[in-house]
Amino acid sequence: MKTLLLLLAVCVLGAWVCTPRSAQAQAPESLAEGDSVNSGTIRAENMVICAAIRDRTPVGVADTLPSDISTVYCFTRIVGATDTTSVRHVWYYGDRRMAIVRLPVRSSSWRTWSSKKVLPQWKGNWRVEILTPDSSVVATKRFFLK
Repeated sequence: MKTLLLLLAVCVLGAWVCTPRSAQAQAPESLAEGDSVNSGTIRAENMVICAAIRDRTPVGVADTLPSDISTVYCFTRIVGATDTTSVRHVWYYGDRRMAIVRLPVRSSSWRTWSSKKVLPQWKGNWRVEILTPDSSVVATKRFFLK
């Protein structure tokens, strides 16, 4: 019974997290100099680093965040998918890979996000890369914890 309830909770959370763009207004594009976007079939039209997600919208969008923040979010709108697929958010602190999060993409315009818990001593340069299933880098977003 516990396994069934856990599976149900995971399915409900997954459906809530990965809601198509049509359900919510899209935040403006926020890619800065030094960030990149690939123009292949699947691409990132919006990729931001933020302090929170509320009502499927990024809150506290910034390229520099305080080091006392406990969780950082990477919000992305993926476009161009022709079938159900997935992308991965790969989180780096400097050149050290800290996390890989697989995210489903279920329409040609799909909003999704991942998060990374951070410690106060992890100050400095960070980046998140978006990878397609064939490991092509679709976009990179850099940010700084001060």
